[in-house]
Amino acid sequence: MSEPTPIEDDEEEVSKSQRKRDMTALQKLGATLVTLKLSQIEQLNLPEALLDAVMEARRLTKHEAIRRQMQFIGRVMRNVDAAPIQAQIDAWNGVNDQETAKQHQLERWRDRLIEDDAALAEFIAQFPACDAQPLRTLIRNTRKERSLNKPPANYRALFRMLREIMHSAPLADDEEQAQ
Repeated sequence: MSEPTPIEDDEEEVSKSQRKRDMTALQKLGATLVTLKLSQIEQLNLPEALLDAVMEARRLTKHEAIRRQMQFIGRVMRNVDAAPIQAQIDAWNGVNDQETAKQHQLERWRDRLIEDDAALAEFIAQFPACDAQPLRTLIRNTRKERSLNKPPANYRALFRMLREIMHSAPLADDEEQAQ
């Protein structure tokens, strides 16, 4: 009879149940990858084998074929570091507290800009690289849209513009020092 090999101190034996839970989690993450938009999949910079498996799963229509492909994606994901993928998906889904705080800040700016004319000067002072004229136009159109009870197309466009400005523009000098 052969003697079992001793477990090294730095290695911890993982139970079969834990390994199965880990594999199921990877398979669920793979299923999430399949449901993402193509542009989001491209942003993740997935390894070629995983990307091919995900794209194949998106192409399939039969339930059993999709199930088998999901299991295959789970196997492929064993060789991939899933943490950065999960972190990016969480950020897109708003799980990240920082992302949530940024969204709330954007919403507050949008509401202030619509309600108060002086808020635009503050916003421009905080984000000096932004182009004020299209911003003024969107604010004016949003106010008009609200007064006429129209669908919020300009309201949403204003949010998108503010998000773009706030994510791409450098902060004013006093804001950089505060952080």
